[in-house]
Amino acid sequence: MSSHHFVKENQEPALIIANGESCHKDILDQLLEWSPYVIVLDGALERVLSLGIKFDVLLGDFDRIGEYSDTIDQQSDIEIIHTPDQNKTDLEKAIDFLILKGQKAVNIVWATGLRMDHTFNNIITLGKYINLINCVILDNHSRIFVLPKKFAKYYNKGQILSLFPLINVSGISTSGLLYNLNNEQLCLPERTGSSNECMETGIVDITYKDGILIMMECND
Repeated sequence: MSSHHFVKENQEPALIIANGESCHKDILDQLLEWSPYVIVLDGALERVLSLGIKFDVLLGDFDRIGEYSDTIDQQSDIEIIHTPDQNKTDLEKAIDFLILKGQKAVNIVWATGLRMDHTFNNIITLGKYINLINCVILDNHSRIFVLPKKFAKYYNKGQILSLFPLINVSGISTSGLLYNLNNEQLCLPERTGSSNECMETGIVDITYKDGILIMMECND
């Protein structure tokens, strides 16, 4: 375990550190404080080592490790997972690995920013793991996850909430938002639910019937 606190195995979300834009240190510190199991994708190794982050697994195709191999070898408690399969991204491989380990939830950082193709693909990837593992991507401005068919959460007034359909989403009804939906449909590219917001401090309810719906809790 990488956490400094005792937690029941597989009860706290794991953490994947990908290779996009770094997040604020306080976000990372908060996640590391309670994450029992940390996976680093090999492209992020240099930055992770420079920050002194403790981790449990290093995963990737290892085509960019080079001078850091000696450092890895000295840390015998790190599990090295070689995943040369080019049909999946390293993020997908890491999530698959966590599912096999029995993890129920994972937070993902450094998965947005820098290259837009990587950011776009990483967000789409969330839709592949419905009912398998709860995945949340976090960065300095957003918290991104797939909504269950029935969702209710307390928000402060003015909280920006955006809804994006990965495939056609039908039967969407909401309450508590500035612009509510009543048994309506969101469909790319015709219609999304971008930049909505919580009308008053309180509970926001969202339900839908079919499809895959992404929620983005955003802060400017």
